[in-house]
Parts: sequence; C-alpha cells; structure tokens
Amino acid sequence: MTAHLPEPTPRPVPSGELRASHDDREAVVEQLRDAAAEGRIDLDELDSRLEQALTSKTYGELAILTADLPKPPSSAAGNLPPLVLKGGMYGASRGPGRWEVPGHVIAHAGVGGVSLDFTRVECRLAEVAVEAYGETSGVTIVIPDGWATDTTGMDPGFGGIKDKTTPDRLPGTPLIRITGSGGMAGVVIRHPSKRERRKLDGNASRD
Repeated sequence: MTAHLPEPTPRPVPSGELRASHDDREAVVEQLRDAAAEGRIDLDELDSRLEQALTSKTYGELAILTADLPKPPSSAAGNLPPLVLKGGMYGASRGPGRWEVPGHVIAHAGVGGVSLDFTRVECRLAEVAVEAYGETSGVTIVIPDGWATDTTGMDPGFGGIKDKTTPDRLPGTPLIRITGSGGMAGVVIRHPSKRERRKLDGNASRD
C-alpha cells in the first residue's frame, strides 16, 4: 500500500501581503493629498505616490507610501461617548456593517453574549479601549487583518482569553487595548473566518 502523506498546512499570509481594497487605496490617497496640502511632500512626489497608491495591490505596498508621514489626526470619534453593549437575555452585536467607532467600548456578555465586529469600519483613532466582560455567554471581538490587540491588562477569569490575532500591525491602524474579565465564558479576539472573508470580498465588489 502507498502511504498517503498529510497535505502541507497552508502558510499564513503575512499581513503586508494581504490584498488591499478600493477603500484602503482611497484612504492612502486622502492621506497623501493632506500631506501635500501641509507641505510635507511636493507636487511631483504627490503625483508619483498617488500613481503608486492607485496601482498598489497589497497592504505592504500601501504602507511604504505613508511610512514617513505622521498618522492622520484622531477623528471626532475620539470624543464620542462610550459605546455600551449589554448581551442581556438575547445577545447584542455591533457590526459587521459600517459604524462609527468611539475611543471606548464596553461589552457585557450577560446570558445572550456580545459580538463586536470591526471589519467594515474606518477608524483613524490611534487606540480603542475595549472593556470586555465574558460573564455567562462570552464576548467575541473580530478585527481586520493588520490591526493588533493588547490583552495584558485583562483578567482571564474562568473562561480565559483566546487571542487568535497576528501581532503584525500595519501603519495607520488602531491598537485595540482590551481590559475587563473573561468571566465564566471567556473572551475571544480573532480575525475574520474564511466564510466572513468571502462575504467581505463580496460586499467590497458591490461598493
């Protein structure tokens, strides 16, 4: 009998090699135009960078174009009141559609659980503080590829913390700083699943 060798496990794609969307390119174009208006780059360099931005295919190619520019200033979202989500009996969620991200989010899972999805948002804040309390049913937090998290200030509780995100953080993306407690059911932080990625790609093609 011929032994069947196990299929090789697919290599995770580095965040810099992930494909950029139209929105990603437009965000860089806007940042470059602002930089030119502020006198940080001249018009010839602006034209050159804009051409590269519009033809860039990956996050890494876009990141190079703004690596020597300061991060865009925090938007008015930083002055928004905290977003409070309470799972209660039936659960609560925010996303995956577009929503305005404040600087502070509080999620109490309760019995129904809470889902917090950042994959379709545009956030210029340097940092977003998320208080997550797993309680009975748990909290799930989904962040885009290229975003990073910090869970060092969180109490794992009985349910624990499952951080499935990659540590690679792209320039200009926020840090999601998570505090709170895992409670009984725990807190999960992850990037989109394969099914969610297909849905996001479909939505992007219709935008």
